[in-house]
Amino acid sequence: MDDARHDSVELIAEIRLALVPGVGPRLRHTLLEAFGSAQAVLNAAPNQLRSIAGIGTTLVSRIVSANTDIDAEAEFDLCRRNNIGVLPRCCAGYPKLLTEIHDPPGVLFHQGELRPEDQMAVAIVGTRHASRYGTEQARRLAASLARAGLTIVSGLARGVDAAAHRGALEAGGRTLAVLAGGVLNIYPPEHRELADLIRGQGALISENAPRSEPVNGSFPQRNRIITGLSLGVIVVEAAVRSGAMISARHAIEQNREVFAVPGRVDNRGSRGCHQLIRDGAKLVESADDVLEEFGPLVQPVQRSDGQVVHRPAELKLNDLEKLVLSAIELEDTSIDRVVSASGVPIHRVLATISVLETRRLVRRVSGNVVVRA
Repeated sequence: MDDARHDSVELIAEIRLALVPGVGPRLRHTLLEAFGSAQAVLNAAPNQLRSIAGIGTTLVSRIVSANTDIDAEAEFDLCRRNNIGVLPRCCAGYPKLLTEIHDPPGVLFHQGELRPEDQMAVAIVGTRHASRYGTEQARRLAASLARAGLTIVSGLARGVDAAAHRGALEAGGRTLAVLAGGVLNIYPPEHRELADLIRGQGALISENAPRSEPVNGSFPQRNRIITGLSLGVIVVEAAVRSGAMISARHAIEQNREVFAVPGRVDNRGSRGCHQLIRDGAKLVESADDVLEEFGPLVQPVQRSDGQVVHRPAELKLNDLEKLVLSAIELEDTSIDRVVSASGVPIHRVLATISVLETRRLVRRVSGNVVVRA
């Protein structure tokens, strides 16, 4: 069997296993650890499957019959015809941030392009019944963060989500929409045109098969992917009991930053945000409040313009600040070396280093030695 044929057979097996009812992300991971591959799971004998914790008679029957009951080949062909990418968790292109959560999707279906710089992403979520203030703030923050170079992630819902996507698009930035249904089943239907724009400047993403209908239980599940793809989540207008507050809880569990935009004290839709702020979420007035809160990236990201970013706060630097910062290494660097490497006069280097210190991008080791923070 040639490599291309082998790859398609394995991908079809990954899709088939993803479509077995009852095999969620954690159980799927357990099965793959036990048997080595999706195809091996599907070929396992009933007694082998029964030996896995969490698998009962019904689930054994579903897995054993999946090769005949689930037409994964048809789903694979549907994906190819509609330019839908299929990303198993084991694939190199699978979003790195998403692998860090405790229940990452076994397979992602996506329309549009996923890029390495999407590792620098922030989620913006909030109520579907947003006030004019809420939609304006979501749109403004999304545009500012997108212009800085962050990817905006949301859920394509009415209200705050749609405003966030539109803000990113209008700024010429990237945005990812995570759907509760399949990527060929846009919900709400009035957002089909918005979805088309997102495909061109980002991607539509779902863990569900392309034609899946969104059901009530899939929305909270979708929220964990929104936050999992992001360095942090900004909540703009949310009632105390709402999907946006569920997203905030996911973010906390996933060790992501949580931000909240304050609203009117007499607006019930702001009470969730105010509760988050009382509980320690960062109050957000501008994009700088968000960028300054993020620490160093686990792995530096090279953007399409060639810039290598170690911390998201670097995205707001001007040309001089970038030049001086690029001359400062992760190890102790003398001021003289910074001057030599950057070609910037010493008085301007010293002034710029002071600015970089206030932004927590560098720190002084001694009077004439600095290091990246």
